[in-house]
Amino acid sequence: MELKDLKSLIKMVTETDITEFKMENDKGKLFIKRGPDKEFIHMTAPAAASVSAPLAAPVPVASQTSAPVPAAEGANDKFEAVASPIVGTFYRKPSPEASPFVAVGDVVEAGQVLCLVEAMKLFNEIEAEFKCKIVEIVKDDATPVEYGETLFLVERL
Repeated sequence: MELKDLKSLIKMVTETDITEFKMENDKGKLFIKRGPDKEFIHMTAPAAASVSAPLAAPVPVASQTSAPVPAAEGANDKFEAVASPIVGTFYRKPSPEASPFVAVGDVVEAGQVLCLVEAMKLFNEIEAEFKCKIVEIVKDDATPVEYGETLFLVERL
């Protein structure tokens, strides 16, 4: 899905009485939920990309997720990186007074929310793609992140 298509879907949801929109295809899933407080976009995709490989053209937001990628050279081979699927602001917790989604040493299940990345006032849930242990949280809470930037180092279980 291209960025212009995603923007038109978001516009459709915000200008109508639609409160939820779900779409699945072979490239991934898209879930937009509109509520009274915040809007969330939930994304998942099966593909993994290499952190050390040069990036080609950016992948549209709707088809990319927190797919684990091999850690950068020099890191332990058993750790994998969870990269940001979009440019935005990284949040470790759902609200300022809440506790973080995960901490170093936590074992998380596939589909469990690891963090949020806010882009254009939309909070995107980044989920674990497989059962893993959090080895390192690379980014600080409420810091800007770029596309493909490592957020977490995890150990696959």
